[in-house]
Amino acid sequence: MKRKIILNLAMSLDGYIATEEGKYEWIVGDGKTHLNTEEKFNFEVFLDTIDTMIMGRKSYEDCDIEPFRNKEIFIATSKKEKGFDNVRFISGDIVKLLQEEQTKEGKDMYLFGGGELIDQFIKADIIDEYIIAIIPTILGKGRKLFLENNPIIPLQLESYIVEEGIVVLHYLKR
Repeated sequence: MKRKIILNLAMSLDGYIATEEGKYEWIVGDGKTHLNTEEKFNFEVFLDTIDTMIMGRKSYEDCDIEPFRNKEIFIATSKKEKGFDNVRFISGDIVKLLQEEQTKEGKDMYLFGGGELIDQFIKADIIDEYIIAIIPTILGKGRKLFLENNPIIPLQLESYIVEEGIVVLHYLKR
């Protein structure tokens, strides 16, 4: 069975996934619980369903990969670099490589970011699931999730969760 590629990240209401400097401290709820759903998003449970992460070089430099030490991590980069432990640097066609990885035995794959890397997967239309947390913040500028000239990709809403003003939308491809 083909492994799924799952995009899972947080986005500001105006479509940014990080500040221009790559910061994420704005990813917090509003503290209000009156609209919360009973179901909660459990990131640890999500991590149990994947064994591979894909991220761009900027995301790799901006985040702590320690929580993912038991996952295979692919880093898309234009530089030739030697991997280490569970980290592989990929300077070639990462979309093609991950399509090949999809056919191997294993759990699903987590497309983490950033926007330029995600854009390649969107344009190739190979993301199977989109889990997007909308953060109740307008950043005004930063690193965009959706770049321009994307294909039309019909989705269906699988589930939603609301927790302290954060709305987590889980979409599947139709």
